[in-house]
This record gives sequence, structure tokens and C-alpha cells, in this order.
Amino acid sequence: MTDTSAGDPVRLLESLIACPSVTPEEAGALDLLERELTASGFAVTRLRFEGDGSYPVDNLFAVRGNSGRRLLFAGHTDVVPPGDLANWTSDPFVPRQADGKLYGRGAADMKSGIAAFVAAAAAIPADAGTIMLAITNDEEADAINGTAKLMAWAEQQQHGFDFAIVGEPSSSATLGDSIKIGRRGSLSGLVVVEGTQGHVAYPDRANNPLPTLARIVTALSDVTIDAGTKHFPASNLEVTTIDVGNPISNVIPAKGSLRFNIRYNDLWTPETLAEWVRERIASVDHNGAKVSFSIPGAPSRSFLSPLSADVETLGDAIAAVAGKRPELSTGGGTSDARFIAQYGPVVECGLVGSSMHKADEHILISDLVGLTEIYRGFMARFFGLGA
Repeated sequence: MTDTSAGDPVRLLESLIACPSVTPEEAGALDLLERELTASGFAVTRLRFEGDGSYPVDNLFAVRGNSGRRLLFAGHTDVVPPGDLANWTSDPFVPRQADGKLYGRGAADMKSGIAAFVAAAAAIPADAGTIMLAITNDEEADAINGTAKLMAWAEQQQHGFDFAIVGEPSSSATLGDSIKIGRRGSLSGLVVVEGTQGHVAYPDRANNPLPTLARIVTALSDVTIDAGTKHFPASNLEVTTIDVGNPISNVIPAKGSLRFNIRYNDLWTPETLAEWVRERIASVDHNGAKVSFSIPGAPSRSFLSPLSADVETLGDAIAAVAGKRPELSTGGGTSDARFIAQYGPVVECGLVGSSMHKADEHILISDLVGLTEIYRGFMARFFGLGA
């Protein structure tokens, strides 16, 4: 489907769903957005980032205007794989309308947010202020050559912003009932304990690493990290696997390992949290075993945006459409907003996400229309045009 209109969010979303843009394949989704945004007066730049141990990724940055207040919208066109097609009622990349709903992979997460914002921006006068879009095709997987590098490039080009919205599905049960003003951080860890292999009948000739590993598991998981903060729950560590790889009952293994993940609040940074882990590991008896701790991948930092007048303005725009102001939430996992928060205030505002990543992913068409009106109303207020 290529017959779209930037001012029609439903038709634009249908066309985006028809692009099978499973990470990192752009599959025409960015080409489509480039055409639509150009038709609405945006100057579009395409950027391809690669390296740092990950696959190449296509990204898009668009800007309209060069004065006044500066608003950034960010999102991603990539989607997770559809999985077993037998679980879908119809082809996940052929948009389908039924009973007031629009079905297709990416309908909720988050091509709908992009379609709504592009349609809303088309209704805002070009001289109202500066509107920018930072769109990646690498949010659902590595997130290495996407938003992080796109924002670094934007800063180099002096594309600063006063406020940013990420169109992730932030609503909980009904449109506009929640926006996210922050996110917890995420740090994964790997602990390896190395002893000396031997026969179980001669323990004096070996050093079993597993008792030490068990003590470390207890030291990490049986303690309260913190009590939480005003906007965040308590930080939480979960051990996700303990591996030995020893199927033989009469052999003392040479080593064992454990992996864990910590979802943490704004009391911590990855650096201070890693030091906390090291102190917990050091607090137990190693019994002569060699213990190492490492952090696979790049941790996600927590962030909390200031409760500014712009957040209040967004609440006004939501209340005008949904009938009540949103809850200010920091729940859920991580998102690309963590990269944007390094450069300025950012919130997440989008549709209900209950069907995201599932078979028969869908949204209410009325919610898509409502989100478009929320974005339009916010931009009108943000740029001083009235409601």
C-alpha cells in the first residue's frame, strides 16, 4: 500500500504495517516516511550507522522550521518477528480492519505512534516552531546503531530540543491513562567461580566451586538493594540462571556460573551498582576459588524527566481528549528514551500496548485517531497556537 496521506493516520499506519521491517530490515518503512514527511515540508536526512559489534542500521532524521520552540518526536519502525504464522488470524504484514480494530505486526509497538505524530504535525503551521523526528529501525534488538548514534549525530548538527516525546505504547488500559516520565535502568551481570575438578571420593584433592557459587547467589538475592524513591519502586535483582554443565554425579566440577539482572531506580548508576555487586561478592568466603564478575553488553541507565510546564501541557492535551489527566509512570522495561534523556527532557506518550509482540497485534482505530488529536493539541499548546 503506497497510496497514503500524511494527514491520515489510519492509512499511513496501514502502509507502515505493510512494510515487513523486522529488525534491522527497513523494508521500505523509512522510504515511506521520507516521502510523507517531505510532502509535509520536512527536510529529511537518512543515516546509516554500523560497527561496534552490531549490524548496520538505517535511520531517519527530519526537521521542519528553524526558529521558535523546538519539539522532538522519536520512535522506531522496526518490529519483532511475527513468530509462528499459524497463531495469526491473517498475514501479520497485511493490515486488516475488523470490529473497530486495526491488526498487524507493529500496530501497537509502535508504528501507530509514528503515524499519529506525522498526521498531527501535518496539521500544524510550518512557521509555528521547529519540529524534528528521530526514527530508527533498531529498537527491538541490539539498539547499538540506532537512536544512541542518531542523537549523538543530531547534537553535532546542533539539533537541540526543548522537549521530546517518544511514541511508545505508554497507556495502560485506556488511551491517555498513563505517560512515562522516566524508566528504570537495567544491568545484567555474569559471575564465574572456578575451582579445581576432581573425584567426589577425594574432595581433599579438589576445590568444589559450587558452595562458593551458592553463597554468592544468596549474598546477591537475599538483600534489599534500596527502598525506592518518590517516582520509582525499589531496585530489584533476579538471578536468571545458574550453570555448571556437569552431567556426571561422581565428578566435582571445575567451575560454575550465574547470570542476573537488576532493574534499578534513580539512586544508582551502572558504575555505583557494579561496585555494590562487587562488595556483595567480596562479602562471602571464596574458599580459595577464583571469582570473576563481568557485565555483558551495555547497561541501560535510569532516567527521570523534570516535571515541567511542558509535562503539564501534555497532560492538558490528554485530558482534552481522554477526559482525565494521565498517571505519571516510570514502570515497565527500557526504551530508547534512555538515549534521548541524555540531551533533554523526554516523556513517552502513546497507545495501549497490551497486544504488543503478540500474535494478532492490534489497536483500536478510535485510539489512533485520539492519539493524533492528543499530539496535535499538545503541539498547538506547545507552540503557543492555543488548543
